[in-house]
Amino acid sequence: MFRVPLLIALTLIIAFGGGILSSLSALNASVGFGAIRIGVWSAFPAAQTAEADPYAKAHRAKAGRLLYGSAEGLTFTASADDAGQRLTGTCTYKLSGRTPTARLWTLYAADGDGLPLVSSADLPTSLNSQTVLRQRDGTFSVTISPTAKAGNWLALPDTGAFSLVLTLLDTPAAGSTGLIGLDMPGIETLGCGHE
Repeated sequence: MFRVPLLIALTLIIAFGGGILSSLSALNASVGFGAIRIGVWSAFPAAQTAEADPYAKAHRAKAGRLLYGSAEGLTFTASADDAGQRLTGTCTYKLSGRTPTARLWTLYAADGDGLPLVSSADLPTSLNSQTVLRQRDGTFSVTISPTAKAGNWLALPDTGAFSLVLTLLDTPAAGSTGLIGLDMPGIETLGCGHE
């Protein structure tokens, strides 16, 4: 007597639950289609436009973040070093080179949800193009480490996996024609453990 309604209820729970879980999985897997990759850095320039695919729009709505317009800026993220090893808070990294032309850029370490990692209040947890020390040729080098280093230093809390977020503001790289021949800084692992 209760067998048929129970089977129908179980089927509906599996169907709706599976659909919701697969949608959440797709939203967490990517910001959308149309990613550009330059070395270990990736960006989704279409995520903030009206032509964004449905996954990008849903990801934007779920995260509740205000994204930059195509003429305003472009956000690149890196989750691995140049050798392909995942970035972790127990290692020391050297980010060096130059960024694409931009009026201003910012750099910080982020957790899996894209939120900035919080360290002690008196430690440098972010850098920008106005405060970074440069070489004569315009290149720069930033040490990313949980322990203090001389020069440009980005403090990391002793955490697990993280990503680096480099945001270029007012840059030709944000336009559709500026994506060719961009130079992005390299990420080299200097060592792991407390040094």
